[in-house]
Amino acid sequence: MAFRYGEYHDGPDPLAPPYDVRAALDEMGDAILSGSTPVHALRDLLKRGLPGAQDRRGLDDMLREVRRRRRDLRERGRLDGTLEKARALLDKAIGQERAELFPDPSDDARLREAELDALPEDTAGAIQELSTYEWRSSAARQTFEELRDLLRREVLDSQFRGLRDALANPDPEAMERVRQMMADLNDMLDKDSRGQHTQADFDAFMGKYGDLFPEKPRNLEELVDILARRAAATQRMLASMTPRQREELAGLINQTLDQAGLSDEMRRLGEALYARRPDLAWNAPERLTGEEPLGMGDAVTALEELADLTQLETALRQDYPGARLDDIDESAVRRALGRSAVDDLEALKRIERELEEQGYLLRRRGKLELTPKAVRRLGETALRRVFSSLDAGRRGDHDQHDAGSAGELTGSTRPWRFGDEQPIDVVRTLVNGVRSGGVAAPGTARSGGRVAVRLSVDDFEVAETERRTAAAVCLLVDLSYSMALRGTWAAAKQTALALQALVASKFPQDAVQIIGFSNYARVLQPDELAGLDWDMVQGTNLHHALLIAGRHLDRHPDFEPVVLVVTDGEPTAHLMRNGRSAFEWPPSHETLELTLAEVDKMTRRRATINVFMLAADDRLKEFVDEVARRNGGRVFSPSAERLGEYVVSDFLRLRRAR
Repeated sequence: MAFRYGEYHDGPDPLAPPYDVRAALDEMGDAILSGSTPVHALRDLLKRGLPGAQDRRGLDDMLREVRRRRRDLRERGRLDGTLEKARALLDKAIGQERAELFPDPSDDARLREAELDALPEDTAGAIQELSTYEWRSSAARQTFEELRDLLRREVLDSQFRGLRDALANPDPEAMERVRQMMADLNDMLDKDSRGQHTQADFDAFMGKYGDLFPEKPRNLEELVDILARRAAATQRMLASMTPRQREELAGLINQTLDQAGLSDEMRRLGEALYARRPDLAWNAPERLTGEEPLGMGDAVTALEELADLTQLETALRQDYPGARLDDIDESAVRRALGRSAVDDLEALKRIERELEEQGYLLRRRGKLELTPKAVRRLGETALRRVFSSLDAGRRGDHDQHDAGSAGELTGSTRPWRFGDEQPIDVVRTLVNGVRSGGVAAPGTARSGGRVAVRLSVDDFEVAETERRTAAAVCLLVDLSYSMALRGTWAAAKQTALALQALVASKFPQDAVQIIGFSNYARVLQPDELAGLDWDMVQGTNLHHALLIAGRHLDRHPDFEPVVLVVTDGEPTAHLMRNGRSAFEWPPSHETLELTLAEVDKMTRRRATINVFMLAADDRLKEFVDEVARRNGGRVFSPSAERLGEYVVSDFLRLRRAR
């Protein structure tokens, strides 16, 4: 047997590797670390699409394509093509008949000419009058039959896509089959309304008439959807015309259906379709601006596609409350943009599903939240960003991968790096020197079994040790509205995530507590850091934050205290005895007095307070200088972009010093 292999075209590649949901989380993380919420970050990711080798389109790309298709459809042609062609054929038939009558001097010829002169001005009325006219001219009779065939095909094609080709050649048996199909269809719909319809009934119907439905519906609901959308498009076509055009075309439609014996069945079908799909835009006008005249079938098809594209555009924008990707109709995407767009949409839908199934996202009371697992990964990302800045600066700080710098030996060694304080492992260092070829350069004397070993910097190794001390770390982050106004809030959130990740991964014995403060202060749990947002309230209650931090230090009396404060303003609120927050700006004397009292308590706990000042206000400078004078801590004034670098670097310096 011979086999031929080629490119796979029917859907996504079955051999393609599964989508790495971590990459999607990292993409979201960029927005979250810049201050966005998880909901907005996910929405932005879905709009952009999936980066990388898969090169999947996002919602914005699909939306642009939908809008381009709508523009092209509107410019395709005019809606009155059938009227124009019918009028042309009617005028041609009348002209041919007059040419036949003109040479005849008989009274019968003059009476016929008078009958032609008295025809109604509207096309439908004239065709109605001529339906019983005895044509003298065989050419005129043939032209008039061509006109009636045109109307029959166009009218039926406007209701059932594909009947125009089926009725291309006049055939009484074909028309009778159409009449029987419509009767059977209406009977099936009536049976379904009584709850008696079965799939076997539909299969039998399609077995008889399946060739009349090129869309190949699989069940009655799909067939109803197809017919209802087309019937609604026909109504929109009439609504989009001028009153005179609408009256003429409606007359032609009714007249054609009457002559074909389909009026009653078409009326029954229209009522059933409207009752089942009243949600469709049945009478909404749509403007087409093209120059080419379109037949009824083509015009209805264009309006049907326009309606699909309009609904699809609304769903793709995802800008309404409660919007979800499940709202996007895959069949509409397939019709408008093709199979590849369906695959792209399915890939986008899989992001949210996989993020939830793999434990990164959680829906709680309709709200999207990041899980602790996702927060840990975002913290690692923030930490990598910070260390990349540290590596670029190289101010003597570096990422500590060791287990400690003091305490009992662990038995492990690692290469020495500048700044390490661990003891040198002499044996491992000499072995490295021998292996690297640093033994007795040529000509060197050897005596008494001694061998000279030349060492390079890369040969040195240090012994790792267990840590003897742990730290109680307090990071106090300003959540006040001014942080958002100054554009520093995103940097503060990223810094908190980075510090949390650093302590959890490299200093697990430390007890870290992150405290956010605005008019009140509160402890921030690790799993809420990523979704954290600033508070739109008045007040910078550092007094309350220091109170909470002091309790944390008191719960760990044997730990080394580390207190870091990130703020952009002086204290403007304090906690009163009744537990309420008191706000005043400029800061009241009581607020400053109570806040500095908590600073003094930190000093007695031997906790050094380092302040990271994100603004250059004179009052803020004066306050932090007083804090540094009373406590002995340091004051930093980093830019928002380097805040994380400063905080992490200072924390590492304090840990090494301890």
